[in-house]
Amino acid sequence: MLDNPVLDPKRIPRHVAIIMDGNGRWAKERNLPRIMGHKAGSESVKDVVKTARKLNLEVLTLYAFSTENWKRPAFEVQGLMTLLKTYLKSELQNLLGNSISLRCIGEIENLPSDVRKILTEVIQGTTPKTDEKPSLILNLALSYGSRSEIVRAARAMAEKCVSGQFEPQDFSEKFFASHLYTSGLPDPDLLIRTGGEARLSNFLLWQLSYAELYITETMWPDFRGARFIEAIRDYQSRERRFGQTSEQLQAE
Repeated sequence: MLDNPVLDPKRIPRHVAIIMDGNGRWAKERNLPRIMGHKAGSESVKDVVKTARKLNLEVLTLYAFSTENWKRPAFEVQGLMTLLKTYLKSELQNLLGNSISLRCIGEIENLPSDVRKILTEVIQGTTPKTDEKPSLILNLALSYGSRSEIVRAARAMAEKCVSGQFEPQDFSEKFFASHLYTSGLPDPDLLIRTGGEARLSNFLLWQLSYAELYITETMWPDFRGARFIEAIRDYQSRERRFGQTSEQLQAE
């Protein structure tokens, strides 16, 4: 456990999701190519994952590449895919050594074949045995869009209904959630967005229904472990009522 007196170890969020924004602007401010911002951002990924592991988070979900990001210039997309492969190859032993299980959410079939290959190898290599629980689940959102995820889940439910496996009245929020990429994981308690923009960008729209939002002007390449702890500290200062009143919570 991270020795940090400013944090309450009993109120560490189970699941933190991060929109890693600002790589391009960070590079532009320094008259560097955009890809250099993404490269610097990959170092932030390593540091934040390390901090999340020390804080005993259960799940860390990083918005690494959206379905909309395919519209970016081809050379930038290619550079991002190369960085992803480099990260996966270089971090495999670190993930294994720290009992970190890698998972991926999104339309993985749209990723280049060489990226899919190494991604699948790392996921399989870090998947714990049945009787083991990972110290941290690292969720990479790749070629991910929440609207398409919701449509995918609705389509799967409709097919089960048509085939007679379920009746419409059997559908529930829990049943719907079981058809999302994040099935079996707790919903995020905290969403962090770096770079100062105040929008969800088609990220975990269902799962973030009751997440606390933390938006920082800090660009992702400058968002390291200390900044992550600041966000957790801010989260711990909030009262999460889930529709109830403060008085009801105190009574409980």
